[in-house]
Amino acid sequence: MAKYKRILLKLSGESLMGEKQYGIDEKRLAEYAEQIKEIHGQGVQIGIVIGGGNIFRGLSGANKGFDRVKGDQMGMLATVINSLALSSALVAAGVKARVLTAVRMEPIGEFYSKWKAIECMENGEVVIMSAGTGNPFFTTDTGSSLRGIEIEADVMLKGTRVDGIYTADPEKDPTATKFDDITYDEVLKRGLKVMDLTATCMCKENNLPIVVFDMDTVGNLKKVIDGEEIGTVVHN
Repeated sequence: MAKYKRILLKLSGESLMGEKQYGIDEKRLAEYAEQIKEIHGQGVQIGIVIGGGNIFRGLSGANKGFDRVKGDQMGMLATVINSLALSSALVAAGVKARVLTAVRMEPIGEFYSKWKAIECMENGEVVIMSAGTGNPFFTTDTGSSLRGIEIEADVMLKGTRVDGIYTADPEKDPTATKFDDITYDEVLKRGLKVMDLTATCMCKENNLPIVVFDMDTVGNLKKVIDGEEIGTVVHN
């Protein structure tokens, strides 16, 4: 039995690169589609938000001389490209998928609304919500927090390259220790880089729990859905 009825799955753009230095790795994309198909088959309603860091990141663009607003708009478009790629991979795997965009860009995707997203999920479609919040100065972490709260998800599953939250970056500090669960207040107090401050505070205020887990290990998404204790749970 699935532990959650409706989820918001947050995927990083960087993870879509797989073994590549840039862009989208078709093998990684197909792996993600198969994992999503597996939990979709258990009757879980799935909303997805993907970052755009594999193509363009507005903040790093601003550091190189891009206007911040235009840089963030470029980042929003990068998330739409990733969303279209994932929806294509899902359809190829036999799963109905729909791309909604926070900025009007028909016929590329339909304009997002909470009710449209929920209606599609209840009809058995995987809904991919792209273009962030549609506003500059907000990350896709904040976009996923907002969408998770709007669609009344039971949990936000944040798929990353690491297997949870650590006291420090485990890729840089070999003494870093992992948390099995942690409160939002503790995350904020320790200044842990789980998500940006706005996103973390939104989840805290709206009581949306987060599970941070390693999405790149095939089978982990199903384990989280089945209630296995992998990754780190962030809660009030």
